[in-house]
Amino acid sequence: MYTLKKSLGQHFLHDEDMCQKIVALLDVKSGMNLLEVGPGGGAITKYLIQLPDVIFKAIEIDTEKIDYLNKTYPAIAGKIISKDILQADIPFEGNFSVIGNFPYNISSPILFKILDWEPQVQEVIGMFQKEVAMRVAAGPGSKTYGILSVLMQAFYKVEFMIEVHENSFTPPPKVKSGVLKFTSLHNPHNINDKRKFKILVKAAFGQRRKTLRNALKSVVPAAALLEPIMDKRAEQLSVLDFVGLYERYFL
Repeated sequence: MYTLKKSLGQHFLHDEDMCQKIVALLDVKSGMNLLEVGPGGGAITKYLIQLPDVIFKAIEIDTEKIDYLNKTYPAIAGKIISKDILQADIPFEGNFSVIGNFPYNISSPILFKILDWEPQVQEVIGMFQKEVAMRVAAGPGSKTYGILSVLMQAFYKVEFMIEVHENSFTPPPKVKSGVLKFTSLHNPHNINDKRKFKILVKAAFGQRRKTLRNALKSVVPAAALLEPIMDKRAEQLSVLDFVGLYERYFL
């Protein structure tokens, strides 16, 4: 057996029906590359390694879980990357999909990592704390709409798929969970400098109660502050509005 480590934000899914529903969200294609993030005790891993003609890898930082997985599921031998996902190199040369019950304490950094890999990441099926999932999927005008909403939706179609009850996990978290599906839009806005786009979006939401005129004054030219859009607050702007600002002042 294995122990649960609170320091790694571990809550293991034991609801088999839910495990199968999550795996069923994957758009499985023959010959596809698939990365599971944080397989833990193998709740969905045991289904993923059975997918026909899928090149599977898992990334796990907890050596105890790696030993457990290798002993319990012989088919996983040689397919586990023993590393912190946030420090990992890109796991495949070609395109790949990502799936995982993401550790809640690093779920937002994992999304930033996926953005770094975005040209190759075609699909993501991820479990999040429900509040975080709702935030990432939120649209303009919502109080929960923010940095990750804009950044992920600029590159992916984001869908809230399933709400997951606390009792589906061991130990039960104190919050409900939600599964998101991200489908690549193949950089539809031609954002070629993600770093600059992030600077813009983070600055806009950095003082979300203020107008963009105040929030962006340190990152755009003075002339830009005369634009009518600068009377708005960040949460009122669509992804396309942010792309427009990026194209005018960050290219």
